[in-house]
Amino acid sequence: MTSQSQNKEYKPGFLPIETNWFDRLFISVVIWVALSLFWMRFLEPMGLSVWIAAAISAVLGAYIIWKG
Repeated sequence: MTSQSQNKEYKPGFLPIETNWFDRLFISVVIWVALSLFWMRFLEPMGLSVWIAAAISAVLGAYIIWKG
């Protein structure tokens, strides 16, 4: 008899560490905060809305959670 853990195939993601979905969610939130702060400091004074940074962060976060 084989155990459940032996039947599962391990699919590594592109992140260099082993993560679960909550770890990837946390990484996505940290990236969102960092990108928003960077955007507000450097790009928003040039006229670009911070909503663009939020959209980029949402897409990047979904990709990290899905594929990471």
